Amino acid sequence: MDTVRNYVQSNLDRFLEELFVLIRIPSISAQSKHQADMLRCAEQWKVFLLAAGVDRAEVLPTKGHPAVFAEKIIDPSLPTVLVYGHYDVMPAEPFELWDSPPFEPEIRDGKIYARGADDDKGQSFMHAKAFEYLVREKQLKCNVKFLIEGEEEIGSANLEAFCVEHKDMLRCDLILVSDTSILEADLPSITTGLRGLAYWQIELSSSAIDLHSGLFGGAVANPAVELSRILSQLIDDKGRITIPHFYDDVEAVSQAERDLIAQIPFDVAAYKKEIGINDIHGEEGYSTIERTGIRPSLDACGIWSGYTGEGTKTVLPAKAYAKLSARLVPNQQSEKIAQLVAEHIRSITPPYVKVKVDFLHGAESYVYPIDSEAYRAAERAYEKVFGKRPLPVRSGGSIGVVPLFEKVLGVKPLLIGFGLKTDAIHSPNENYPVEMFIKGIETIIAFYKELTIDKKN
Repeated sequence: MDTVRNYVQSNLDRFLEELFVLIRIPSISAQSKHQADMLRCAEQWKVFLLAAGVDRAEVLPTKGHPAVFAEKIIDPSLPTVLVYGHYDVMPAEPFELWDSPPFEPEIRDGKIYARGADDDKGQSFMHAKAFEYLVREKQLKCNVKFLIEGEEEIGSANLEAFCVEHKDMLRCDLILVSDTSILEADLPSITTGLRGLAYWQIELSSSAIDLHSGLFGGAVANPAVELSRILSQLIDDKGRITIPHFYDDVEAVSQAERDLIAQIPFDVAAYKKEIGINDIHGEEGYSTIERTGIRPSLDACGIWSGYTGEGTKTVLPAKAYAKLSARLVPNQQSEKIAQLVAEHIRSITPPYVKVKVDFLHGAESYVYPIDSEAYRAAERAYEKVFGKRPLPVRSGGSIGVVPLFEKVLGVKPLLIGFGLKTDAIHSPNENYPVEMFIKGIETIIAFYKELTIDKKN
């Protein structure tokens, strides 16, 4: 690894300046005023990938912001790795909370401060530089493709259609994604799972209009009260979701993986203090880390009804609303869960009120096998660079593009991220340690050297 580190260190100033060129472009996909910046950033990625050694690079249109595709095919008979990243970033507001301008990258205390420093320009760019090293040193032993899109921060709504249209072009044997984090700077981990999502809005109604609570209270059902009763029935006193058949498809995680999860450091007192809670709470029989990684959950995300303004208004509301979300684990299908939840809510709604349940959004869960050769290669690569074997971690969140790739391309993405929880992604003062940028490049290079996979297509 000394040769690799020497190469990275001797080229670090150039690597950082190239990254800063990308960061200085405010490629904010959510804001229409940055339409020209989106194209400019995509074109700049094309320039850098060509300089890194790809055979060809193109900026391709989608129904939204453009995507960048590049490839180097050294031998069609060899396996192909597809690297995914995104060049769009979150809006930087509120600007007044930044200690330095968000699109003028600055290094302070060994960290790059800027929007996109970590998510995902910094992490994606590590792959370009690792690829550059392998090409220049003639150590690349597989074909490599790049797909850098511009809509991840707004849900990648057009990516599925793009992948379907360009399925042959994107054909590969392994997909690499660096858009996740590790546990600590000195404690590497690999994200092996993501929870899926199902989201509903519930409307409960009684009367045609709001009623006087004195004249009608006690004679007409109150939707706010009835909705509260319905929601209170969805989880029992042991933290179990009560909806029939909700757990039917939940994956049983092996004891071996649960033993690895148990090795993840977790300070209960620090956790409670950090988020300001009196105590932890959840499904009996599982640790906090397991509850947010390998087990499903159900939560009311918002409840509203009646008068909530200043002072008093003696009203019996006509309607009450709630937004409900479920985080799902592998084998649970969002549409199936959506139907189960809606049917159950209707079944426990009393006849003297009317209920409407709308399914608003769904995303599938994801799991990567820790006994696969690619995962083992990643383990060895992290251990070479960090000096420790990485722990497998199942994230409680969702990344929609990951199950999308598995669905459309038939290939499971391997999530080899290097972010830290202190990087403040999506927030003011987003940052990324220079040392993690270096170690990320080194680990990716080591991964390619360790990798042995069969060609699938």
